[in-house]
Amino acid sequence: MDLPVQGPGLKSHARGDERDESERYSVRLIDAAARIDKALAALVPLSRTRIVRAIESGAVRVNGEPVRRASDPVAAGSEIVIEVPAKSETSLVPAEIALPILWEDADCLVVDKPAGLVVHPAPGHPSDTVVNALLYLRPEIAGVGDERKAGLVHRLDMDTSGCLLAAKSDGAHEALSRQFAARTVGKTYWAFAWGRLSADAGVFDAPIGRATSDRQRMSSRTRRGRSAITRWHVRERYAVAEWLELALETGRTHQIRVHLAEAGHPVLGDTRYGGGPSRARGFHGPQQAWAREAAALATRQALHARALEFDRPATGERVRVEAPLPDDLEALRAALRRHPA
Repeated sequence: MDLPVQGPGLKSHARGDERDESERYSVRLIDAAARIDKALAALVPLSRTRIVRAIESGAVRVNGEPVRRASDPVAAGSEIVIEVPAKSETSLVPAEIALPILWEDADCLVVDKPAGLVVHPAPGHPSDTVVNALLYLRPEIAGVGDERKAGLVHRLDMDTSGCLLAAKSDGAHEALSRQFAARTVGKTYWAFAWGRLSADAGVFDAPIGRATSDRQRMSSRTRRGRSAITRWHVRERYAVAEWLELALETGRTHQIRVHLAEAGHPVLGDTRYGGGPSRARGFHGPQQAWAREAAALATRQALHARALEFDRPATGERVRVEAPLPDDLEALRAALRRHPA
């Protein structure tokens, strides 16, 4: 079906030939654009993923000629037609899984992801994921954005708890994705890290990429690292660890875990990056017993996505959503507090 498209640089032309099996938009570009995918994503109610797939399949035409590359520029005055098939029914099965909703409006919702829950279906985890839980809570979210992700615009590691944001429509998904790309989304984490950092606050600024020796790990010692910046400050100090608040300026895989580990202060319970029970052997005297107690309580990486700040897609109003510290990390904090620095 043809829908009117309004926005800077584009004029819409309704064709009048509605089709139930596809979505069709016809626009004329007023100003030149550096990339056709970005021009369309900003102005039609389709996710960037669907636009790119449409371009790659030849479903986007400029002045009657198919476009094959999303990065192609497009000249002022060009007539653009995009026709994409209707979304297929998802094969993902809704699942009734405890997933508290922290905040919600007509466009999006923030859920409190528990530790141990995988975000997306993957080999070894085909169901019982956040995506399956979202499809149970909000069936209308099926197919939003990437059809496998049920509206999710970012992710958390399986053993990280806290705030996770999902969109309810393609338009909201694109708007929120642009905020993440522009780094205007505020992402605050809480972590419990071994030892004591050298200052009360600071910045980790080291690029992160796949480790050359182990593809399951990330590292700053890599050939193709991407910029990664983490701001941090100490909330509380204990005899064997610290409670940190961290703000991400970038969103690299395992960013906080890598930055803390490479600073010599891995996250408690993070066995992949050196924060497991063996870390307690580095302490002596009564501190070793306290460290062993903390290690026993840290049954997963002690990392929590405390808050998200973003602009509501419909109104632009700034929203801050917070997730409370979960019970397992509350127990860890209580044990650490019994032995202050």
